[in-house]
Amino acid sequence: MNLSEHSSILIVVIPLIASFVNIFLNFLQRKLCYPFFVLVLGICVALSIDILYQVINFGIIRYRLGGWMPPWGIEYVIDHLNAYLLVIVSSMSFIVAIYSKESVKKEIPKSKLPYFYSTYLLLATGLFGITVTGDIFNLYVFLEIASLSAYALVAIGEKRSVLASFHYIIMGTIGACFYLLGVGYIYIITGSLNISDLTRLLPSLYESKVTLTALAFFIVGIGIKIALFPLHRWLPDSYTFAPSAVSAFASATVTKVGIYVLIRISFTLFEPRFLIEMTPLSNILIWWSTIAIFFGSLIAIGQKDFKRTLSYILITEIGYMVFGINIGNKEGFIGAVLHILNDSLMIGCLFMIAGGVFYRIGSRNIEDFKGLNRNMPITMASFTIAALSMIGIPPTAGFFSKWYLIVGAIKAGYLVSTAALIFSSLVNALIFFRILEKIYFTKNDNTFMYNFRELPISMMIPIVITTLAILMIGFYSGEIISSVIRFSLPKGF
Repeated sequence: MNLSEHSSILIVVIPLIASFVNIFLNFLQRKLCYPFFVLVLGICVALSIDILYQVINFGIIRYRLGGWMPPWGIEYVIDHLNAYLLVIVSSMSFIVAIYSKESVKKEIPKSKLPYFYSTYLLLATGLFGITVTGDIFNLYVFLEIASLSAYALVAIGEKRSVLASFHYIIMGTIGACFYLLGVGYIYIITGSLNISDLTRLLPSLYESKVTLTALAFFIVGIGIKIALFPLHRWLPDSYTFAPSAVSAFASATVTKVGIYVLIRISFTLFEPRFLIEMTPLSNILIWWSTIAIFFGSLIAIGQKDFKRTLSYILITEIGYMVFGINIGNKEGFIGAVLHILNDSLMIGCLFMIAGGVFYRIGSRNIEDFKGLNRNMPITMASFTIAALSMIGIPPTAGFFSKWYLIVGAIKAGYLVSTAALIFSSLVNALIFFRILEKIYFTKNDNTFMYNFRELPISMMIPIVITTLAILMIGFYSGEIISSVIRFSLPKGF
């Protein structure tokens, strides 16, 4: 049997089964739980790379489950867009898994660690399933697997994490209900759940109010799931009070997969002309995301907790991507899809650094970052590079996706949105240069600070890897666009 032919299903089945196996390992040999956890995610990285290789060289992968022909049976469909996303999600899940070894020991009771690893694997399973499925109801199932896992992972953080998780559950459940209502309306009018089949059936039904209602439910439901302003209230508390490894993993993957779902619903399930020309939804999302960019930037300035600052910056980044995919030209779409990769690395790296600082000094307050370069020079060098990328300084990765977004905005005539993009970069510069000034040019009078040292190697390696990736992707953005992203452009862009 050629395992490569079954990579599409193995990347979902392996972490799903492993999440239960890890529970049994807890009773048999607890010390094997972490190595097994990392090994499984390493296998998922290899599978995702194999899938991307197959798509680039041989075209779209269609994998049918259960021997039933679509549209009656469930089908996994993988093209350039979701193969690209699979590599991002699997890589970040693996990198953060390595990072988590030491950080979770300080933030989570030892007895709960095997359950943390299993729930983490379930979250990865849900994200992989959302990415590969070609069925809108199956997508909902995986969406709920991912969401339930995320709720649990947030809740095992510090004291306020339980309330943050409760808010997350309420908002996430509302978002899921909206999405499921959209699925119901689509099924009522078409009798199908297969995305490829619906792509054929829906154009003749675009004038139907049922179709418009379904689209509205989809957009609002996904908007809640990705924390698009003003549906963002669950995100800052959840990512601030969750364990550091959870914040890093979720910020780097969960919202990015949500953006992918928005793209898939908007431009695969429906034709681009439906959102852009036949309904006002695309225009609404453009202004909605523009406000999100302004709002996230302004609120981030006033935060003292570094993780909370990053959470509001993430809301701004979500605005970038939603804006880029809705302006209706290839520059904006390329910028948004490239930013999925760049932001995953940047925000993931910064959240890992936030967790590393907390691991060493027991604080996330920006005021306590004074003089940290003396104790943690490699970590702070990584912070500097990630911060410059978040601002959009060349040749870091963040510059190139922001450049495409700004060019797309100008080409489409959205000058207010262009101003928002530039404004957010200036605000990021203000935030990060203020922190850098404390790190490198402000002396810390607390003598106990000099007793600290660099992070453990298991935390340091993931931070350095993501930092190097931020630099390397800046140089290879053209190749990524030409070999992968350009093939994901919707028709007419």
